[in-house]
Amino acid sequence: MTATAWGTATRFGAGARCGVDTTVWRELGSPLVVATSTGPLTGHTVAVKDLFAVAGHPLGAGVEDFLAERTPESRHAAVVADLLAAGATVTGIARTDEFAYSITGANGRTGMPVNPVAPQRVPGGSSSGPAVAVARGEVSIGLGTDTAGSIRVPGSYQGLWGIRTTHAGLDTTGLLPLAPSFDTIGWLTRDAATLLAVADSVFAHPAVPRPYGSGFSNTDLVVDPTLCAAAEPEIAEQCARASEELGARRITLRADLDRWFSAFRAVQAFEAWAGHGDWLTAHPDALEPDVRERFAWAATVTAEEAAAARTVVAEAAARIRDILGDRALVLPTTAGPPPPRAADRRTRDAVRHATLRLTCLASIAGLPAVTLPLPNRRSLPAGLCLIGAANSDRALIVLAAQCAARLANL
Repeated sequence: MTATAWGTATRFGAGARCGVDTTVWRELGSPLVVATSTGPLTGHTVAVKDLFAVAGHPLGAGVEDFLAERTPESRHAAVVADLLAAGATVTGIARTDEFAYSITGANGRTGMPVNPVAPQRVPGGSSSGPAVAVARGEVSIGLGTDTAGSIRVPGSYQGLWGIRTTHAGLDTTGLLPLAPSFDTIGWLTRDAATLLAVADSVFAHPAVPRPYGSGFSNTDLVVDPTLCAAAEPEIAEQCARASEELGARRITLRADLDRWFSAFRAVQAFEAWAGHGDWLTAHPDALEPDVRERFAWAATVTAEEAAAARTVVAEAAARIRDILGDRALVLPTTAGPPPPRAADRRTRDAVRHATLRLTCLASIAGLPAVTLPLPNRRSLPAGLCLIGAANSDRALIVLAAQCAARLANL
C-alpha cells in the first residue's frame, strides 16, 4: 500500500481506531507523505497541524463540519513542500483547536490530548496535536502556527523547544489564516539542534541578518523586570534567576500590557470574523462553547474599533522594536504552569488572559520568539522565551541554545 493510500485508509473522526490516539491525530500514515528528496532533514518525521494543505487530503482546521465540506488539497502548503524537499517525511495531520482560536489544547469534538509531561494538566494549543506528538516521541518535528502564542504555549507546557518565526518571513501559501496581521509559521522540537535544522531548511535565504554574536554575550540580552513580575510568583522568580545567570541587562519597555493586549485582541477578532464569519453564520452549531463565544464576540468588533486598535498596535510595535534594537528580550513564555485539565471556566479564562498579555508582545511587533525549557526541578514545566530582532530567527535559535547551556545547572 502506498503512503497516500495508507493515509486515506486511516482517515478517522472522533474516537480511537486501530489503537491510534485520535485526540492527537486526524490522519496518520506510515508515513502519510514520503520525502521528495534527500537533504538535511532526512530521517526526521513531521506532524502537520491541521491548518496546512497536505496534497490528497482535505484541510479541516479542527472543525468536523468544516472538514466534511472540504475537498482534498491539490498541492502541499509551501512550508510542507519545503520540509519534504529537505528530506523529512510527514507522519500525519495533527489536531488543532477549532480554527486555531485558542491556546488551551481542547478540541470540543475530538477531545483534549494528554500532556505527556504533566498528564493532569492541559497540553496547550492551538498546536496541541503536533506538540503532543513531538513530546511523546512519535515525530521529531511539529509544524504549527503562532498567532497569539500557539507554538510558545504548548512548548512551555510540555517542556519543548519552539519558534514563532518573523511575521511574513516564510511563505504562507496553503495555510488557512486566522488573523493575517499576526499569523506566523512555527515548529516544535525536543532539542535546539532540530529546531535549527528546520530553520536552515525552510528559510529561502538562511544568511539572514545576524545581530547576535557568534559566541554567548550578555550584551545580546535584556530583561524588563516588570514582564517577569507579570507571571505567577514561582515563574517570575525562575525567570529573574535565569536572567541574572545570563547577565541580561535591565531595560524598561514601558509596556502598557492591558491596553496593548486589548488592542491586539480586537484586531485579531476582527480579522478572524472577516475570514470565517460567513461560514460560521451558516453553521451556527459547528463549534464548541469556548471558541463559539470567542467568535460571537469577534462579530461585534466594528471596523472603527478595529482601526483604532490597529493604531495602538502599530505604536506598540514601534516601541518594542525601537527599544529592543538588535538585542533579545528575556521573559517568561507563559504566565504560569499548565493549568489543571479539570479547571473551571473562570480559571481557564484567567490563565489565558494572563499568558496572552505576555505572548502578544512578539505577535504585536511581528518578531521571532523562541521558547526553551526553563530548568525547573521543583514543579511543573515552564518555558523561558527570547524575543529577537526581525529576521534574526536562525541567530535567535543559536543564542537560545547558548543560554540553555548556561542555565543547565541553575
